[in-house]
Amino acid sequence: MTRRIVPLAVSAAAWCGFVAITAWTMAFLAGALLPRTVDGPARTSTGWAVAVDLALLLLFALQHSVMARRPAKAWLRRRVPAELERTTYVLATDVCLALLLALWQPWDQIVWHVEGMAAYALWSLCAAGWALAVAATFAVDHLELIGLRQAGWGARTTLSDDGPAVLQVSGLHAIVRHPLMTGMVLAFWATPRMSAPHLLFAVAATGYIAVGITFEERDLRRTFGADYDAYAARVPALVPGLRLGRAAHVAAPSGRDRA
Repeated sequence: MTRRIVPLAVSAAAWCGFVAITAWTMAFLAGALLPRTVDGPARTSTGWAVAVDLALLLLFALQHSVMARRPAKAWLRRRVPAELERTTYVLATDVCLALLLALWQPWDQIVWHVEGMAAYALWSLCAAGWALAVAATFAVDHLELIGLRQAGWGARTTLSDDGPAVLQVSGLHAIVRHPLMTGMVLAFWATPRMSAPHLLFAVAATGYIAVGITFEERDLRRTFGADYDAYAARVPALVPGLRLGRAAHVAAPSGRDRA
């Protein structure tokens, strides 16, 4: 009984951390409700702030990318119970994001600032981006994505440890191949007050998403083969109706390696 309670409790804690970090990130980027946000107040010199922020972004990118790769998963499986492998990934992501948000160093510089109807429109786009990102976690399997199902919360599905057994092509995935990433990019950039530190965050996060998509699609091509090409020929990667370069030859991501 105890052996079953432990993974249930640990995975539930990871899910609570995921929810808390998501809400914290929303308020952090919106510059609302928090004493310290992406925009300020400034606490150090610009040069030092940029160096610290880049280091924090790099830490998150390394953790999120390395732990999502198959060799790292194989290493982790030898050290933690199988039912807590995904939970360990989620917990590590929670910690890295918490460090980024808590230690972020803003500085005083505004890139753009709009008011009136334009501001309302941008806030609406930002809210839509977050809503899309959250909805995308349910478009695959929210419990599986966060590690709850593996730990015993609900019946196991046909998803394997390294990816989906079935290519996702319906619902949100019929509009874009990466609905989670589309929502996050929209949320990062849609703001009526874009400060220089916010711009650094948005540029770095968008660049990381682009790199992450490349690796994820490579892995999924190995899994689904020619089915990738047929799906990608119909559905763009991030922007509905937009296909660039090799997009027609790349497959759909599952979103399983994103927390």
